[in-house]
Amino acid sequence: MAHVKELSAESLLELKNIEGLRINTDLRERHLYESDMGELPSMPKRLVGKTTPAAIVQPQNENEVIQVVAWANKYSVPIIPRAAASSGYGGVVPVPGSVVMELVHFNKIIHMDTDKKTVTVEPGIVWKDLEFKLNAAGLAVRMMPTSAPASTVGGWLAQGGGAGFGSYQYGLFEQNVESATVITPDGSKITLAAKDLSLVSGAMGTTGIITSITLRLRALEKHTAFGIEAKTPAQVQEILEQIDLKGLPLWHAGFMNPTAARLKNRVPPKTHHGHPLPKPVLPESYILLLACDESRAASVEKKLAPIVKDAGAVMLPQDITEHEWEDRFNPMKIKRIGPSLVPAEVIVPLNRIAEVFEQMEETVKPPVLVEATMVSSKHIVLLCLIPHDARKLTFNLAFTLSLSILKLAKRYGGRAYASGLYLAQEANQVHRTRISQWLNFKREKDAKNLFNPRKLSGIPLMKMMIGTALAFEPMVRIMGNRIKPQLRENWKAKNGLPGDVVWYAYSCARCGYCRNVCELYGGKGWESTSPRGKWAYLRRVAEGREKFDQEMTNNFLKCTTCERCDFTCQLDLPIEPSWAVMRGELVNSGKQMTFPAFELMAASAGKEKNIWANFAEKRDEWVPEDLRPKIKDKAEIAYFPGCTASFVEKDIAAASARLLDAAGVEFTYLGKDEACCGIPMLVAGRWDVFEKIMRHNIRKMKEHGVKTVIASCPACWLTWHTYYPQWAKKLGIEYDFEAKHYSEVISEKLARGEMKFTHPVNMKLTFHDSCHIGRAGGIYEPPRDMLKAIPGVELVEMEHNRENGLCCGSVLTRISEPDPLSNKLGRMKLEEVAACGADACVALCPCCQFQMRVSADANGMDIPVKDLAAVAAKGLGIELPDYTPYVLEMWAVFDKVITLMQVPNMAKLMTLLIPRMMDALPAPLRGMMKMAKVPGLDRMMARMMPPMMPLLMPILMPKVMPDMLREVEKMIEMPDFMKKQMPDLMPKTMENMLPHVLPEIAVLVTPAMIQYVKTKQLPSIRIF
Repeated sequence: MAHVKELSAESLLELKNIEGLRINTDLRERHLYESDMGELPSMPKRLVGKTTPAAIVQPQNENEVIQVVAWANKYSVPIIPRAAASSGYGGVVPVPGSVVMELVHFNKIIHMDTDKKTVTVEPGIVWKDLEFKLNAAGLAVRMMPTSAPASTVGGWLAQGGGAGFGSYQYGLFEQNVESATVITPDGSKITLAAKDLSLVSGAMGTTGIITSITLRLRALEKHTAFGIEAKTPAQVQEILEQIDLKGLPLWHAGFMNPTAARLKNRVPPKTHHGHPLPKPVLPESYILLLACDESRAASVEKKLAPIVKDAGAVMLPQDITEHEWEDRFNPMKIKRIGPSLVPAEVIVPLNRIAEVFEQMEETVKPPVLVEATMVSSKHIVLLCLIPHDARKLTFNLAFTLSLSILKLAKRYGGRAYASGLYLAQEANQVHRTRISQWLNFKREKDAKNLFNPRKLSGIPLMKMMIGTALAFEPMVRIMGNRIKPQLRENWKAKNGLPGDVVWYAYSCARCGYCRNVCELYGGKGWESTSPRGKWAYLRRVAEGREKFDQEMTNNFLKCTTCERCDFTCQLDLPIEPSWAVMRGELVNSGKQMTFPAFELMAASAGKEKNIWANFAEKRDEWVPEDLRPKIKDKAEIAYFPGCTASFVEKDIAAASARLLDAAGVEFTYLGKDEACCGIPMLVAGRWDVFEKIMRHNIRKMKEHGVKTVIASCPACWLTWHTYYPQWAKKLGIEYDFEAKHYSEVISEKLARGEMKFTHPVNMKLTFHDSCHIGRAGGIYEPPRDMLKAIPGVELVEMEHNRENGLCCGSVLTRISEPDPLSNKLGRMKLEEVAACGADACVALCPCCQFQMRVSADANGMDIPVKDLAAVAAKGLGIELPDYTPYVLEMWAVFDKVITLMQVPNMAKLMTLLIPRMMDALPAPLRGMMKMAKVPGLDRMMARMMPPMMPLLMPILMPKVMPDMLREVEKMIEMPDFMKKQMPDLMPKTMENMLPHVLPEIAVLVTPAMIQYVKTKQLPSIRIF
């Protein structure tokens, strides 16, 4: 694209030669780094111009930062420091041809001093993560921003060291920083003491790149929250002034206006797999939220009660107070009904607050949500948000109301909270003498103005436009006030995207809460792999600026389906369910390809009803012989072990069945008639295969008289509990099954005294919460109750557990690529196991156990992974074999299959088949191919063959398939059952796969084909 400024070949090569530096120059990736969380209307956006960077770099240590700075000075390339991009002032917006320096890997604690109560951290550490780690050491941050789940320590200091939770007691963030280390534009490394922080605080990286920060801390103490309902802003002001006058030792004081409460009530409730979760109805009043240390709560409550009463206000019910305190990091919920927001953030004096709110109600007619944070006893920061729709031209007019709020704040002695690219005309008032300090420093150290240009000076035309709008604000306000937002979700499909997905893409707050917890992003590290990045890409698709191809389809397929994003999103967007919709749409309607290995699984599921390429007749071989007579032909309860427990980790199935038997549960079992639950096909987008499997399993369960299905695999449980009823309703199938996990059944029996473990298991164990039954199902305690009931077991918890538990890293991620990312994610999980001192990790999911066992082997970690049912069976005196060796053996086969099915390796396989393909060609085409021997005609053949090959392969493939199977057998040592299956499975797999990959394969195979025609020789081929 002509308008995108690129790096020179020489400079790019030198940049890539910096050892260890992560670099990304993919244009689609760069588009996702064009903005921060701010959303400009179309008119000022044009004034900002193109903001596509030339590259993104991710240094991992100070030395790499210094080398990049030296490189930038040598080639005069602007550097844009970026942390989490969780601010909306344009502070990280690139200029064309610049390099974004993303400090995402600077996320560690460098040193913690528990005696002095200080901590030195890297700038990219996220506030919520830092607080979590400090709490474990008995410490806590003094204060944190309202965006703590995503924003970083360095980012807050660079943006201006502002106000947040804790500011009532501790003031502005900058006042709680002891020192900072900075790399200056000339490559020098300096350390700034507290008195010198003005050089970088608020400078947005224009004066230097922060590489470490030392913070002052407090001793850990829980907070107690108090909620107050007031009817007028005068009451709010009186309460806050009296709190200050009487010296209440608060940590935090803030409030929201009645419009905020009303809009929050209108926001759709959070859903869990389509089911709405309850939330309280807020009173449409001013709601004050106060917090203090738990040890001071009684004293505060005693002093607070008369203040509230004298002001004519009342205390909020405890359930509402607790809900709002838990929800305190989510001020942007109302964007869900926008799907955009007009923002304004100002700081005003406390003693004018009543006048400000009274005038705001008179001045601005559309609904304005206000979230206020008190900074000491003098000032209050007001975050003002007006719902609107950025897709409409009227957004330009509505946006001017932010200037009306700014002007109103100034009238009462206030100012803009921060500046940045978008409010550069306010910089002198916001930063005062610091502006001249920064400019003088840059003239000395950054003569080329390479560090984050435009952020101090702004854009002249934009400054002039905003200045004009402020001067004529009363007239502009009239037009803005005429715009009435819809305040509801409005789903409309666009450019092939489902309507709900389009709406959610525009609703996304771009806050990054999801990015910080995304397992895939944690492994890959680029914006396109995060939920936030995917929503941004979907917006570009909806606007016709991007189209889905196989690469981006794969990006949506590569997901652990862990649902951590759903639990973190401050808008409660159904993120993972939306990805599930997109996977189905892309693979079915969009005719994109799922991962090749899933095509092999689909073929196996279609033929033998399992994903392991085994025979259905062997499905029940796990059943212990002494249990066979006890399994009923018909019963109201059925045990459903699933594929992996039936064919690979057979100890899981055997142990689960023995537990049910020991608990006195009579059950039936589908045996050879059982099919895969279908969830691999569902998540892979093969909805056609999933539907057939579902219909089969439901029919068979009904034939056996079943009313309750008990599963051992969480994915199977989730399918029977959630997905089957959803799909049955959609397809008009009668469905009246209850689904339970065996741990629920056994824990109930234990609680009632109907079952007891008799044999000690002397081990220190930790429990892994599988995503598909934990976050997806809320089943956390039953498996722990089982372990606690076994004599000799000491249960210890990992750092992340229950709803915060880390994913094992499996599902689509495990199948997506050779040298899989899942080994990295698995290592992260296993490191937590090692850190808690457990002898072994216990899991109840066959796939999680499989993944962690393989990851332990791949990472050389001697950490046993035990099955919950097998451990429990041992507590009954039943010993079962360890299937880890067989798991590793089976995975070695599948790992090679996945490797073979990557396009470059498929091209190598096809190259080996060239002689047979040549023989199989129709005679006229064979004659034509010989023309490649004629000098000059080989180039013509090189152009002709790639488009011809997709036309020829349907003819050739049946003829060369026996040869392909022989070559595959030479490369991969398969178990006998798989060898016998391949003549049936491989043709079906190739039939579904080749139409998608042949164009790429043809390009790679054509040179070898021409070489063979000329010389009868093939190039040397090596895949494994």
